[in-house]
Amino acid sequence: MKLLITGAGGLLGSKLAKTALANHEVYSLDYQHPPKYGSPLLLDISDEERVNGAFKRIKPDVAIHAAALTDVDLCETNKHLAWKINALGTMNIANACKREETFLIYISTDYVFDGEKGFYQETDHPAPIDYYGATKLEGEEHIQKTLERYCIGRTSVVYGSTPAAGKTNFALWLVDKLKENQKVRIVTDQWNSPTLNTNLARMILEIAERHLTGTFHLAGATRINRFDFSKHIAQTFKLNADLINPASSEEFEWPARRPKDSSLNTAKAQTTLQNKPLEIDQAIREMKEEIES
Repeated sequence: MKLLITGAGGLLGSKLAKTALANHEVYSLDYQHPPKYGSPLLLDISDEERVNGAFKRIKPDVAIHAAALTDVDLCETNKHLAWKINALGTMNIANACKREETFLIYISTDYVFDGEKGFYQETDHPAPIDYYGATKLEGEEHIQKTLERYCIGRTSVVYGSTPAAGKTNFALWLVDKLKENQKVRIVTDQWNSPTLNTNLARMILEIAERHLTGTFHLAGATRINRFDFSKHIAQTFKLNADLINPASSEEFEWPARRPKDSSLNTAKAQTTLQNKPLEIDQAIREMKEEIES
């Protein structure tokens, strides 16, 4: 299968490209961070002409659109950039998929929900409370209007064993802080479904290979708050959990609002996929094993 991956220099995209290379022809697209795996191509997804040219040249069977501006606060303070990457870029990818008859998998987010309910199912109505979620939802809606064959995969708090795209992720950041015996303050009132990038990549590639359509919640199987997630990480890595201090979201001055409970119900993925969403402890153990190997 000929596979095109956008955001292939990022945390998810790099894991997707590395994993897919075992069985597929992989074209890795990124704009700022040169991909390490697959045939690399530097591409600005907001440039419609270049996107069309790349699709016409490669003619992929499946495109996995993982590129996004995921910095929630930056999206709030630079709305033009957020719209350009998350909305316009996704429109360009979807339109190119339609022209080349490419099956599209779009990686979306739990932040399309307002966080008032939690444990959201695929059929629940999105209502984002920040600009990041709004731009990702705009991408979802354009895909649904434009394509007949697509999959939307919503995920939550992606983490992994290696830094990517010039930045770390929450789990690695915490491990580094605790190894340095530094105290950290972690919120107790934000609930989500932390997702190991390795687990997420396996689920996405299965969807690509089976051409499964519709919307799937592709996230970790455990609903947990940030503070307890941190405690699980400390315990698995045998680090001092006493350095982790509880805090409230109100103590932090973030430009963007965060949903209180954006956790995702993964029952559909659990019953449909052979690669199941992992429970939190199993996922953290796998992350630890990747680091140690």
